[in-house]
Amino acid sequence: MSTVAVARMGAQVAIASDSLVTFGETRLPQGYEANAKMFEVAGSYVGAVGTTAHMPVLQQALAALPADELRLDSRDGIFETFRRLHPLLKERFFLNTREGDSDPYESSQFSILVANRHGIFGVESYREVFEFERFWAIGSGRRFALGGMYVAYARSKSAREVAEAGVRAGCEFDTSSGGPVRVHTIKLKN
Repeated sequence: MSTVAVARMGAQVAIASDSLVTFGETRLPQGYEANAKMFEVAGSYVGAVGTTAHMPVLQQALAALPADELRLDSRDGIFETFRRLHPLLKERFFLNTREGDSDPYESSQFSILVANRHGIFGVESYREVFEFERFWAIGSGRRFALGGMYVAYARSKSAREVAEAGVRAGCEFDTSSGGPVRVHTIKLKN
């Protein structure tokens, strides 16, 4: 899997990811595969974890939405965007929505983080949207990243430092995460 982290501090937000790709027991470190676990869309950076197929699918699906339907500026806007995106994922990209028999909703099968001038957000598989005040992480290195960011938050001077600390912790202890760390920072809207 991966480690992707977001942080918010002062007038800055940051999103960071590791750069390792894994296929079961096979590792493709930097230099073997041009993997980007983050991409930019409509002034936002989006990071995803899970199957490698998520990245091109999410990039193309989000780009296919009309501009007035692509809103990543608030919890409600993100929810509506991913509600509209779900049928497209099923019809055009053949998303398998089944996870379990007792699931309350169809799954979109991904966890993502969004960082933009409006803040830091997370979207989970049932299109639940979270807005984070300080930091969060997703992926197999999440628990290590959260611990690293918890310690770093009080000691750091920027969101970038916090997000990087989280992903570095994931890379250090999670077998499916590896460096180098990639980071994007954005100034918050006044």
